[in-house]
Amino acid sequence: MELLLTASGLRNETLRDALRDMLGKPFGSANVVYVPTASVAEPGDHGWFVADMNRLHGLGWREFDVLELNGLPRQMVLDRLLHADVIYVEGGSHYHLARSITGNDLANGFLEALESRVYVGVSAGSMIFSRNLTEHSADVIGDATDLHVLGATTVEPPFGLFDWYLKPHLYSPDFPERDDAWADRIAARADFPIYFIDDETAIRVRDDKLDVISEGRWRFHP
Repeated sequence: MELLLTASGLRNETLRDALRDMLGKPFGSANVVYVPTASVAEPGDHGWFVADMNRLHGLGWREFDVLELNGLPRQMVLDRLLHADVIYVEGGSHYHLARSITGNDLANGFLEALESRVYVGVSAGSMIFSRNLTEHSADVIGDATDLHVLGATTVEPPFGLFDWYLKPHLYSPDFPERDDAWADRIAARADFPIYFIDDETAIRVRDDKLDVISEGRWRFHP
């Protein structure tokens, strides 16, 4: 399993090089499937979504597929994941994304696909692997409102691969409140490990090995 968990996609050459290395062949020889599901639960202007999709498309893939996880037959979704070399899951609401995976019975098939494919997560797409993606962590992080707006009070982690939690967009101009004081407050309340990463950083997981790739800044609180 190879995961590249970013805050804002492939924003710099270091992250793009990391993906090339994980993929093991040129982008022009590979298929990518782009999953926008998390983004549709976010209100307001979606210029960020268009910019990231265009940035990804501009890498020159052999095939660029777009796959929504809701509303399609389960086997069709899984077949299209299996057809890709890279599964790229966009940001937005991590709660909507998690609930889409569990609600459509996709978790096991998703994990099977990831056994031989590279996964790139963006923000919400990077947050869904923690076993601490629960209503408790929503209270700790302070984003329970994002869960409640979906008409839910609980959330089930779809994969539960790691005990650590990832919180993106540290120091981001798009989230000006996410500074060191904000991270300190969350870390003081948390009873689980947390990585805070900025928009130029990714956590890379290759089987049982983890490292941080960055042209920016990040923090880890065990």
